[in-house]
Amino acid sequence: MIYLDNAATTYPKPDRVIEAMTRMMRELGANPGRAAHRMAVSAEREITAARHLVARFFNLRDPLRVVFTHNCTDALNFALKGVLEPGDHVVTTDAAHNSVSRPLEAMADRGLITLTRLPLDAQSLVDPDAVFKALRPKTKLVEITHGSNVTGAVQPLAEIGLGLRQRCDALLLVDAAQTAGVLPLDMEAMGIDLLALPGHKGLFGPPGTGLLLIGERARVKPWREGGTGGDSAARLQPTQLPFYWESGTPNTAGIAGLAEGLRFVEETGLEAIQAREKKLMRLLLDGLRDDDRFRLFGPGDVERQVGVFSFLIRGQDPHQTGAVLDSAYDIAIRTGLHCAPYIHKSIGSFAGGGTARISLSYLNTEAEVARTLEALREIAAQG
Repeated sequence: MIYLDNAATTYPKPDRVIEAMTRMMRELGANPGRAAHRMAVSAEREITAARHLVARFFNLRDPLRVVFTHNCTDALNFALKGVLEPGDHVVTTDAAHNSVSRPLEAMADRGLITLTRLPLDAQSLVDPDAVFKALRPKTKLVEITHGSNVTGAVQPLAEIGLGLRQRCDALLLVDAAQTAGVLPLDMEAMGIDLLALPGHKGLFGPPGTGLLLIGERARVKPWREGGTGGDSAARLQPTQLPFYWESGTPNTAGIAGLAEGLRFVEETGLEAIQAREKKLMRLLLDGLRDDDRFRLFGPGDVERQVGVFSFLIRGQDPHQTGAVLDSAYDIAIRTGLHCAPYIHKSIGSFAGGGTARISLSYLNTEAEVARTLEALREIAAQG
């Protein structure tokens, strides 16, 4: 199969990721930090090493403020519900995934917060000045989806983050689901207070893993409360980090795989990963942009987007396109609204049920892109 649904989950995973998970299960399968025996201590040591690795990669000063989550949705809910209080104002954009939009809309419907959703331009970008003009005295949080999972458009994150620091005390929450492991993310240099990301996408970790990195300016209530393996006598959640934010048995095998995926990214280098994705994306865009049978969405510029783009074959339902690619050509893509309805309204594809989406990873090849272009042209020719 040619797998082009990497914006959902990268596939395949590097062999070393699978090997790290297997080793964890075979050799260090005990409950980390819950006992003094060697296996438990060794398992906790592995998790601590992963925490330090993540903090270094994203330039978070304190590794104890790295929180392991179930996925990026979990991390985003953690940030939103852990930070916001009644009366707060939040700014988001039409690029937001439902992992952001649904909890925010629910809180707004209950009268807990007020919400401003900013539109995007024709390239699916938000104007930083529009973000700054939307600020109010009670603005507590600004959420920016760094890279769109529909059009691939990359927002001017540093400009927004540093501009916020100059203007107010509002926190910047970044949804890095499509950019972590692909684009540089520096929490200090970009003014990021809360960074949410999945382990199973650009970091090549397994499903069921994610991260929330909490900067020193952010005060975040626990998303879960319960056993921490340390202070079992306390009536309330212990405040010692990172256990204040992490309760219950962690996904030790998943964290081991996530850490190994991050090491793979580090050793490969972000520049090499970016270069590969840009080259493949350029081949795709150049192969389709001058063909009137296709409608493309997004910047159409590899310097302004990650390896994700949406398209339609004119006169054809996107779900039909995806089904034919799968059944007749053994090519896997994504179709529909991609859990991001507001951006589909922005680009005009909502009423038609969304788009077909191709999303690349470093492990895709030029031959796969060439075969995909050939398949798409054949499908378009059939009308």
